[in-house]
Amino acid sequence: MNRRNFIIGASAAFLAGCVDAKTRRQEPTAATEKLLLWPSTPPGGGGPSGEMEIGKRGAVSNISVPHLTVYRPKNPNGSAMLIAAGGGYKRIEMETEAHPAARWLGERGITAFVLTYRLPAEGWNAGAMAPLQDAQRALRLIRANADKYRVDKNKVGVLGFSAGGHLLGMASVRSDFNSYRAIDNIDNHSARPDISALIYPIITLEAPYSDTSTAHILVGRHTDEKQAAQWSVQNFVTSQTPPMFLAQAKDDPISNPMNTVIMQQACDRMHVSCELHQLASGGHGFGMGKPGTPTEIWPHFYRSWLQRLGELS
Repeated sequence: MNRRNFIIGASAAFLAGCVDAKTRRQEPTAATEKLLLWPSTPPGGGGPSGEMEIGKRGAVSNISVPHLTVYRPKNPNGSAMLIAAGGGYKRIEMETEAHPAARWLGERGITAFVLTYRLPAEGWNAGAMAPLQDAQRALRLIRANADKYRVDKNKVGVLGFSAGGHLLGMASVRSDFNSYRAIDNIDNHSARPDISALIYPIITLEAPYSDTSTAHILVGRHTDEKQAAQWSVQNFVTSQTPPMFLAQAKDDPISNPMNTVIMQQACDRMHVSCELHQLASGGHGFGMGKPGTPTEIWPHFYRSWLQRLGELS
């Protein structure tokens, strides 16, 4: 059943303490290895040279080698999650979004795969298509390595933040679209996520919600409506879209809160299960939640959603 939840500060304070005792006792999950997405040059070629750059807050850019960082839990439950952090397609917020999410999932038995995807403005000939190529390849790569990581091929989900939410939103609704030509047997695997969670995502690039870094990078500041529509997630929702979980603060200054409402409405029209949590406040970029604010509650709802869908043992 579709649900919209309006969260107030008092609820956040109450549920913040409702953490599973068994989860608290588990050891932290550490990144164990990296998987290169492509055997050689990514589709189209181009891109930056030199080492990946890491900013003061742990955001990365100058990405010449797209890859996955694997977080293997001590007791894997068979579920896997592809994570894409945001950063407006100009950088990737690893330390504030992706890695905390991976550790959170690992503590609950889910094998996490953090995606370091190509940034379109860094000279890739594939342009705006480059990140989607990486996301689709990543989902196929996870399934191709299912036995190695003790993952069920039918339990591969996605978790995206901000621009990463746009990227994995597109991956969720456009799995039938081949963004690149198959290059090996890995590409025989499905690129469709089984479940999708998008946190303060950019959903639409269409006016009047087009003044975002995501829109500027992917389609430009003065693009036509047709091009903006082609990169708007809600326009591709079908009955085959995976179950959706959405969370966003009502005072988000970067991604207009209508983004998640628009996505929920699109899911409703197609009878796709969609759970939307509108947080009383919290702005943008709160990752797995900030203590003492309404944002700290959303992971608890996410955990319940995962449990209902059979992603937690």
